[in-house]
Amino acid sequence: MNGWNDFFYFFIIGATLLLDVLGLFLTIILPDNHSRIGRFFRTCFIVLTLGVFSVILENILLFYPVPAPLIRFLQVPICLLLSMPLPIQTFLMVFYCKENICQSRLLHTALGLWAVFSALVVSGLFTNSFYIITPDIQVLRGPWYPLMLLPLNAIVLLNLTALFRRRKLLSRKVYLSFLIALLPITLTVFVQLFVDVFLLIGICETLFSLATFGFILTDQIDQNKRQQRELLLREQEIARKQLQIANERASVMVLQMRPHFIYNTLSSVYCLCDQDPEKAQQILMDFTAYLRKNFTSIASAEPIPFSAELEHTRAYLAVEQAQYEDSLTVEYDTPHTFFRVPPLTLQPIVENSVKHGRDPNAEPLHIFIRTRETDSGSEIIVKDNGRGFDPDDNSDPGIALNNIRQRLEMMCGGSMTIQPREGGGTTVTISIPDSASH
Repeated sequence: MNGWNDFFYFFIIGATLLLDVLGLFLTIILPDNHSRIGRFFRTCFIVLTLGVFSVILENILLFYPVPAPLIRFLQVPICLLLSMPLPIQTFLMVFYCKENICQSRLLHTALGLWAVFSALVVSGLFTNSFYIITPDIQVLRGPWYPLMLLPLNAIVLLNLTALFRRRKLLSRKVYLSFLIALLPITLTVFVQLFVDVFLLIGICETLFSLATFGFILTDQIDQNKRQQRELLLREQEIARKQLQIANERASVMVLQMRPHFIYNTLSSVYCLCDQDPEKAQQILMDFTAYLRKNFTSIASAEPIPFSAELEHTRAYLAVEQAQYEDSLTVEYDTPHTFFRVPPLTLQPIVENSVKHGRDPNAEPLHIFIRTRETDSGSEIIVKDNGRGFDPDDNSDPGIALNNIRQRLEMMCGGSMTIQPREGGGTTVTISIPDSASH
């Protein structure tokens, strides 16, 4: 070799070495480097790197007066290391086809043929039949050199045949990677029977390193996708269970209506039947509407129109106002109702205001309910001038509000903030994003 041939030859060797070192580094830093396939790829790149180093060492020694037996001995690791990609390809094919590696006849046959080749290479230490070392330290083909290559030709033909037979078991990317690695080396090993094509062998080693590098990247990408998919499924399952628990809590809260609220309502209706039949009838209608909306909310697992939730709240407040009369006033400013909310969102908030904000010894409880459309969606504001309460405690109001906040986040991506109102009382603000408003 001289001139451009030398340049191209050493360029191929350098490219192969770079790919092998990068592949070895990648197998070390990957998360699954301790798995069986991770250890295999790491071993594979160690072998490929040693093979390239042995070729580099041989070329360096040719520039110095070294004993011929040393060059002859060096042919053994060079031949064995450079031929190992062939049984490695067989192993990879069996692995990617999800066959039993220990029981694979294909792999056992390839390893047997490679063992025969190894025995012939080692026997070259004691005979000139396979390769000859000249006095000027040149390696030449011996008379039986093609015989030594026959096991390798058998392996590549075996791999190529097995690849075509198993093509339906492989993904398109993996199948093309095998073809890129197999076809050139099949042609090269066959041509090497008749003429020396060491440059093509170097190119084939580069292509094999590139294909193996592709296998690792493909495996890592597929593994990351599987992990992300599994993580997403787990998160979805956790969110589904949390939503189910939140809905069940809301349903239990509905079923566990305050007994005194029911008793007081029925008592008021009873007393008004003689005094003010029309008012008794109105209270009974509002109470019936309230009960109907309560039980409808239990059956709903999806966000409902805000207008339905507002109607539920109005029915509840109408009953409470009939009982407390002047000690409870309500003001509505709800021009914007074209959005959806989880069932039992507004009504429990208002109920908390009535239950925990009303003080018989203080001024009348005033509740102000407002809705508005914002740049990012819709907003509900509930204000009262009551005693206020701590939403972070473990009492009934804290549990109820935390449950509403949880269902808002999971069912429509909404949020709820609770702040003390200036001058006393509480302000609750619910934000519904535009994507969930309609």
